[in-house]
Amino acid sequence: MTIRLQSIIVCAAACMIASSGAALAQEKPRPTLTRPDDKPGAAGKPIKVFILMGQSNMVGMGDIGPETAKGTLSSLTKTDMKYPWLVDGEKWTERKDVYYYDARVKKGAALSPTANNGKSIGPELGFGYVMGHVLDEPVLVLKSCIGNRSLGWDLLPPGSKQYTFDGKTYAGYKDTPDSWIEGQPKKEVKWYAGKQYDDDMTNAKDALKSIAKWYPSYKDQGHEIAGFVWWQGHKDTGSAAHASKYEENLERLIESLRKDYDAPKAKFVLATGCGNPGTEGLGKKIAEAQLAVGNAAKYKKFAGNVKAVDTRDLWREADVSPKNQGYHYNRNAETYLETGLRLGWAMAELLK
Repeated sequence: MTIRLQSIIVCAAACMIASSGAALAQEKPRPTLTRPDDKPGAAGKPIKVFILMGQSNMVGMGDIGPETAKGTLSSLTKTDMKYPWLVDGEKWTERKDVYYYDARVKKGAALSPTANNGKSIGPELGFGYVMGHVLDEPVLVLKSCIGNRSLGWDLLPPGSKQYTFDGKTYAGYKDTPDSWIEGQPKKEVKWYAGKQYDDDMTNAKDALKSIAKWYPSYKDQGHEIAGFVWWQGHKDTGSAAHASKYEENLERLIESLRKDYDAPKAKFVLATGCGNPGTEGLGKKIAEAQLAVGNAAKYKKFAGNVKAVDTRDLWREADVSPKNQGYHYNRNAETYLETGLRLGWAMAELLK
């Protein structure tokens, strides 16, 4: 894997591992992205695959338009004149060396602001533009996720055991329902703990099996799962039990993904993400759990291969955003774009 030299120096805050209870990271200068050169990735090199997982905010809820609304991508780029590398005259730029594919809906395109669904962006935009900037190889940003999913139930990784909390027993992997009181009848549900983990993995693996059908420049050069990207947390704020296990479940998730994708050396980056400022209550508890897993002093096995970035300072209030919709970061495109950029620079630091 080749990292372009001009991008080796990465933003300290983007790759910062904050300790539990620390002040929010203050971002420092980072390399400047330039407009894509319309060239594909280096010929003959395996595609570098990055698998993006989470819930609705990872799906992408940052509004592209209209330009007249505060906090949309159109307003940020065309009115506030930010992120010039995303605009080429009246058109959006696109990266011919980075392909985006949503494994759940089975749609993909060269990465651009409209590659997701034409109306909104997620972290894939900033992340993918950074990967295209620093890597010579062709890149696949493969998203496999859906909204309204918790790590403590829907995405519970294999190996998770039952536990008790406040008088209830909570499900381990493949148990159902989410919780029950011992000795009382269980509620019947058509779901099990970890069902979304299994579904997301199946969708992503199916996409990789048929990569030659939809990746434009694929020439049988193979692919490598180079990294995982995680942005999730809001659903777990609705359960004190799930929040209490978040750090433990996240640790297991990293190990399970590497095992189940047969990618033991794949890097893992995550951002604090609760769909709220994450500075109090269960939102803060989950943010601190996320940062703790990225703390190499606490998790020595993750040193040099896992990074957590604190994005709580990217919260934008409703009065400077398209909508008053806190669980989707008020649909502010700057939050989504900057989160993706920080995740990208964190990944670049691990890859170098």
